[in-house]
Amino acid sequence: MSAAFALRAEWVKFTTLRSQWITPLLAVLLTTGITAAVQAAYGRVDTSLEDDPAVGIYYGLLFGHVAVVCSGILLIGQEYASGTVRASLAAVPRRGRFYAGKLLLGTGVGLVVGLLSVAGAHLATSATVGLDLGQPGAVRSIVAGVLYHPLLLVICLGATAMLRNLTAAMGLLTPAVFLGTTFLTAVPGVREAAYFLPDRAGLYAMSYRADPAVPYGHWTGLLVMALWAAAAAWGGLVSLRRHDA
Repeated sequence: MSAAFALRAEWVKFTTLRSQWITPLLAVLLTTGITAAVQAAYGRVDTSLEDDPAVGIYYGLLFGHVAVVCSGILLIGQEYASGTVRASLAAVPRRGRFYAGKLLLGTGVGLVVGLLSVAGAHLATSATVGLDLGQPGAVRSIVAGVLYHPLLLVICLGATAMLRNLTAAMGLLTPAVFLGTTFLTAVPGVREAAYFLPDRAGLYAMSYRADPAVPYGHWTGLLVMALWAAAAAWGGLVSLRRHDA
C-alpha cells in the first residue's frame, strides 16, 4: 500500500467520524470567540492585556488548545478504544506507513486550525480594541501561533500512540495542558524546569516581550516545542511497532 493510500484512508476516517472534525472546529471557535469576548469586556481597562499584546490576542488559545489536544488524542486513540486499529493495520500492514498517514493528516489539520485560530484571534482583537501589527515581534508571534497548533497536535498523537489508551490519554494530557503546566510555572524550584515543557515553550514563542525569567529566546521556545513533537512522534512509532494491536 502506498503512502497516498494511507493518507487517503485517514482522511476518510477523519471526515466520516463526527468527533474528529468537530473537535478542531471547536478549537477555532473557542480561541476566536473567547478572545473577542475578553477583549471587548476588559481589553481597554485591563493593563495585563496591554503589557504584552500576545496576552490579549491569544487569550482564547488557553481554552482552544485543549480542543487541539483532544484532536491529537482522537486521531489514534479512538481506534484503540473501538478496536478498529486491527482493521486499519490489516488494510495498511506496514505500521510505519499507517502511522505516517496519521502524522501527515494531524499536521495538516493542525496547520489549518492554527491559521484559522490565529487569523480569527487577530481579527477579533482588531475589531474590539485595535491592533498594531507593526510592533516588534508581531510577525514572529503570528508564525509561532500558527505552528503551535500542529506541534501540539503531533505531541498528543504521539503520546496517545505510546499510551495505546484513549481514556488514559484524555485523563493525562488534557488537564496537564489546561492547568498542570500553568501551576508548575508558579512553583518555586520547579518553575525553571517547567519552562521547558512543550506548551510553555510554545506559548512563550508567541509573546511579544522578553521575560528575563525564561532561560531562552522566543525562537528557541518554538524549537523546544518542535523537539518535543519529534520525540513524541518517534516514541509513538516505536510503540506501534513493538506492541500488538
